[in-house]
Amino acid sequence: MPGRPKKNERRREEGEAPKGKKMSRVGLIMSCGFCGRTGHNKSGCGKNPDRGKKKNAHLAKSGSKMKQAEQAQTDGAKAAAASRTSSTSENPKSKKFNPPRAAAAPTATAPTRTSPRRATTVPRAPTRSSPRRASQSASTTTNFGLENLASLSLAVNLIMYFMLIMHINLADASNLLTNYMGTSYMIAVLITAFADTFVGRYQTVIISSMVEIIGLLLLTLQAHYEKLMPPKCNWPLPPCEKVSGNNEILLYAALYLIAIGSAGIKAALPAHCADQFDEKHPREKRQMSSFFNWLLLAMCIGGALSVTFFVWIQNTKGWDKGFGGATGVMGLALIAFVIGLPRYRIYTAQGSSALLEIFRVYVAAIRNWNLELPENPEELYEISRSKASPETEFVPHRNKPFRFLDRAAIVQTPAGETPNPWRQCRVTQVEYAKTVLAMVPIFCSAIIMGTCLAQFQTFSIQQGSTMDTRLGPHLTMPPASLPIIPLGMLIFIVPIYERVFVPFARRITGHPNGIPYLQRVGVGLVLCIISMCIAAVVEMYRKRVAREHNMLDAIPTVQMLPMSCFWLAPQYAVFGVADMFTFIGLLEFFYSQAPPALKSMSSAFFWGALSLGYYFSTIIVKAVNAATKNYTTSRGWLQGNNINRNHLDLFFWLLAVLSFLNFLNYLYWSSWYNYVKPQDHPKDVSEQPEQV
Repeated sequence: MPGRPKKNERRREEGEAPKGKKMSRVGLIMSCGFCGRTGHNKSGCGKNPDRGKKKNAHLAKSGSKMKQAEQAQTDGAKAAAASRTSSTSENPKSKKFNPPRAAAAPTATAPTRTSPRRATTVPRAPTRSSPRRASQSASTTTNFGLENLASLSLAVNLIMYFMLIMHINLADASNLLTNYMGTSYMIAVLITAFADTFVGRYQTVIISSMVEIIGLLLLTLQAHYEKLMPPKCNWPLPPCEKVSGNNEILLYAALYLIAIGSAGIKAALPAHCADQFDEKHPREKRQMSSFFNWLLLAMCIGGALSVTFFVWIQNTKGWDKGFGGATGVMGLALIAFVIGLPRYRIYTAQGSSALLEIFRVYVAAIRNWNLELPENPEELYEISRSKASPETEFVPHRNKPFRFLDRAAIVQTPAGETPNPWRQCRVTQVEYAKTVLAMVPIFCSAIIMGTCLAQFQTFSIQQGSTMDTRLGPHLTMPPASLPIIPLGMLIFIVPIYERVFVPFARRITGHPNGIPYLQRVGVGLVLCIISMCIAAVVEMYRKRVAREHNMLDAIPTVQMLPMSCFWLAPQYAVFGVADMFTFIGLLEFFYSQAPPALKSMSSAFFWGALSLGYYFSTIIVKAVNAATKNYTTSRGWLQGNNINRNHLDLFFWLLAVLSFLNFLNYLYWSSWYNYVKPQDHPKDVSEQPEQV
């Protein structure tokens, strides 16, 4: 009906389209502009730093304030009109009819008006660490530090528990400990896939903490009741009955429950910590790198207390009291993590494992080996972006490396049919598989370092038990407390590295982390070689002291050599610095280079490398003993319980040579590797049409 327009609508220009009808909410899918997932918008996204903050809340609290603001705006308009009137009255010739100016076109930075109730604003990068971020960091680092406080004393002192209480010989005790540590790290890979698929990361941390508490309780009960242990004897003098039967089953059950629980925390907690930072914000991206350094510092502080206080309790007050204290600390770690739940950014389970999708690519490439690759990569299979859900990821095709994996994306299914995922995969999945395969050689470089680490937790502790551990006339240091040396150094080095070295190197190299990831890992591998050489030289000197003082058959911890245990400090100190460079470097490398769906597997890659290193330690110890049993009186370099008669120095030289060869292998693969730029914006990824 022609006439005056409605009051709530403006007069439209000639040719302008009429106002559209209000869109119905029925059948629409809400999607988030931050994470791309459905079911919520930006205001409710866990990655939005302004989540929960009400815009203009200071005006909505009272109607009087809104009236005051409107009155001030009206007064300002009247004052401006009065000034214009006075200026025109002074110059009558300048009086003209000035039509009202059209409203200025909105610029790119102006907020878009969506509805009269709520305005969507573009979040800005935070200028400083918010209290929310500080509380998140405090809860997660406290949990990691307390977990290390509870478990590290087991890693360094269990070999003495196996030998003195369970009456297991040196070689078998060393292999039992390395198998326990290796299992703990290997299970981390499986738990990561389980967490991403079914449970979620924060729930995995809670469940794993409870499992570790149960294992520590069983270990405490066995150490408390004598009927659950073998009969006491004057070890290593025969006869000593080794633990067996149900008691041995109880020991293994407790150990591997602790291993499973610790693996779950090591697998899920670093990825959960990384979820608290948004890589799209430059400042938060730098904060994530710093957070990994502070996470290492928390581990070092917890480990330092563990190898001193808890080891002292285990050796002087009783093993049951030491294990019981570790159980209580693990309970505090669980409470500290649960307290931070209301403030965490929660990563929801995907319902499918990205690792399984990568494995399907390898299987499909093998099954399609006889098929011919098309010359045009656009003929490979990829779903259409227009038909895909908003959270679907797309990666452009690359010819190098590993061109043979493109056979997994050869189109075989007719149009309109669902392809078999074990025969026909998307180009994006193939590119993810290429990236993971290129990272495997870098991942394998940490295996030898894990083998070297296993020796410092087994044979070096046995070395210290034969040396003078007195710190004064009334104070002694248990051999298992020797790792306090590298941990104490790291407690001072990590803040200096973070606050002094990283900003200085950042100004020189322009890299946000100071030095690239692979260079950092390379420095750690070089220091590992130096550490093993120092260990070999110190062991040669220790055996010479034992020979000169006619103490080759001295009883450990009873008859001490006239040589301070601090001779072992240099090898521990150098290896501790090497661990800092390699540990953090590999974690940052895997998390930055892995595909988005596999970022949670970044920590699992590192723990998997360490687990293989521990298993390789067991293999190499048995292989060395088998190869040298006919050339030594102890039937092997490391076979006997008397470390003074063994050839541990030659074993350390062997590990130094293997570490050097490992470094040469790392140099080749690191120079070959090309850094993958993160695909943060979908517009950077070219759309590939759907193939039929």
